[in-house]
Amino acid sequence: LYIGLLLALIPILYRFFHSFWHIMSHITTSSMSEITLQVLELLDTVLLGNLIILVLFAGYENFVSKIAIADGAEDRPHWMGTIDFSGLKIKLIGSLVAISVIELLKDFIELSGQAEVTEGTVWRIIIHITFVISGVLFALMDWIADKRKFEGTY
Repeated sequence: LYIGLLLALIPILYRFFHSFWHIMSHITTSSMSEITLQVLELLDTVLLGNLIILVLFAGYENFVSKIAIADGAEDRPHWMGTIDFSGLKIKLIGSLVAISVIELLKDFIELSGQAEVTEGTVWRIIIHITFVISGVLFALMDWIADKRKFEGTY
């Protein structure tokens, strides 16, 4: 499964560099709003790649084995080896909220000047609100579980 996730980064890398090349090759003929939309697409792609990397490393360390090769390295990410399943859930939902916000921002830029909001945008808003509420509920459940564990009632 983790090898599959690692291989899933290949199309994401391709898409990132393809989009970047498109921005650079059309920089003189693109409007500022088109460039902004394309940069938001790059951000979206980077967040998706980061999400996969986070799941790869945290999932592997939580469910398979510790990654000891980077122990003591100065540039080792601070979350490696410390993020548990609960923290992974919070980071995942946070990434999904960030990706959702970027999609909404792209919609709002594309809709600027239009009188009506499309049905797709309404659904994106509903999905975004669902992600935000889910994130708050995950954090609340973790806070309650930590509080119970700290008080010894767990």
